[in-house]
Amino acid sequence: MAQSSSGKGGDDQRSGARGGSGRIGRIELFQTRLQAMRKGLGARHYAVFRIAGVGVPPVRTLALELNSWGEDAEHEARALVSLFGDDLVSHIESSLLPVVWNGAGDHQVCDVDGLSRFFRRLRNRSLPWAGLAFPVRLGSQGNGYVVFAAESLDLTSETILSLHARACQIMTDMLSMEERKAQPAAALNEREIACLQMAGDGHTSEAIAEKMGLSVHTVNAYLGTATTKLNSVNRIQAIAKAIRLGFID
Repeated sequence: MAQSSSGKGGDDQRSGARGGSGRIGRIELFQTRLQAMRKGLGARHYAVFRIAGVGVPPVRTLALELNSWGEDAEHEARALVSLFGDDLVSHIESSLLPVVWNGAGDHQVCDVDGLSRFFRRLRNRSLPWAGLAFPVRLGSQGNGYVVFAAESLDLTSETILSLHARACQIMTDMLSMEERKAQPAAALNEREIACLQMAGDGHTSEAIAEKMGLSVHTVNAYLGTATTKLNSVNRIQAIAKAIRLGFID
């Protein structure tokens, strides 16, 4: 398996972060939200991993995006990917249950007594810390995990539900930020947005055509150009992307 890579330096960092002050400011907001989750959980560190394809043919692996490991980031990420990378990549394909593991020492424990059916536990105890990983599935570009590392974790169902929802929102917002940056120069026009909105509300092309006083052919043309502008493969993906980008709700 290809290994994850990361930059060094700083208490909080994004691997290979680039861009202007606006993007850096948004990254700092993500870090603030992750730090709040880390403190609420009583964990020592957080890390965000994306599932990426590397090599030819591509092999899916975990790539480090954000973390609070500082100078130890590369070592910690490589250790996690080496031990659990295959399991985590395969797990997210079939389940969104959080994943937990115990660390190497007697006190590096993730306690889920009474809640075991709500987790998948990995048995390898080679890492020096216990861990909790929330899977987030957002499509081919957005799948990954929000991971917390701790000496010990004592979890409750309420904590898990709340943190999992927050993890999903953070990764959704990160993907939206990246999509906005890569947004094509040709913006959607008013009719393309209106057609996407109504399609997203469940209306057929025929119903949209009747409401807008257009032909079905014209409605499909607007939806087709909007799909192309959003770099999507079909109408459903275009609607989802338009929601993330704030064109429709």
